[in-house]
Amino acid sequence: MKLQQLLSYTRKAVDDYNMICQGDKIAVGISGGKDSLTLLYALHGLRRFYPQQFSIYGVTVDLGYDSFDTAPIADLCQRLQVPYTVVRSDIARIIFEERKESNPCSLCAKMRKGALNQAIKDLGCNKVAYAHHKDDLVETMLLSLLFEGRFHTFSPVTYLDRMDLTVIRPLMYVSEKDVIGFQHIMDLPVQKSPCPADGYTKRQSVKELLDRLNREYPGAKDRMFRAILNGNLFSEKK
Repeated sequence: MKLQQLLSYTRKAVDDYNMICQGDKIAVGISGGKDSLTLLYALHGLRRFYPQQFSIYGVTVDLGYDSFDTAPIADLCQRLQVPYTVVRSDIARIIFEERKESNPCSLCAKMRKGALNQAIKDLGCNKVAYAHHKDDLVETMLLSLLFEGRFHTFSPVTYLDRMDLTVIRPLMYVSEKDVIGFQHIMDLPVQKSPCPADGYTKRQSVKELLDRLNREYPGAKDRMFRAILNGNLFSEKK
């Protein structure tokens, strides 16, 4: 996927769900993965021609792994002229050494979002952009169905009243395969996740299930995504 196509998908999502307003200060949560780096490029490109003027700020929560290097991300942000903030934390040590969590993902996500949201408020931002793409929305719907017994998934726009902060998901029309293609074309400085639980989660299992379904029933993933849009299955969970 080339940059022009990425910007087209991003513009459509932003317009369809009124994600961006005049004067917005938007933080981009950058994990170092392909999705968040693609989102950074998308919003950087969009702001050059979008009729509503907005600013973006890159923010990374460093979980405390020695092998995680934020320097390549900082270099990219500098090239794109995007202010970049790294939030240092001991989340990895707390979860794996102190608490020795056997199922660490939920607590990690909660602590990471808490640190991220506080940094975002300190920067004076009123919105935060998450890099959830089309596949993420479908996988979350399946996770909800299989483990909660209900149909719902991420909402394109969610207002967090406790933080007075709005979450937007501008990559919701972009497939993971297109993100991978963009990663290779742009040679993004992707940082491999150092988390020992990476690849061993319920989400990974559902991702593999969805891939098998899509191979056996070509187009199943796209039809599930259309069902989400047509059925308005978006969750308003804060």
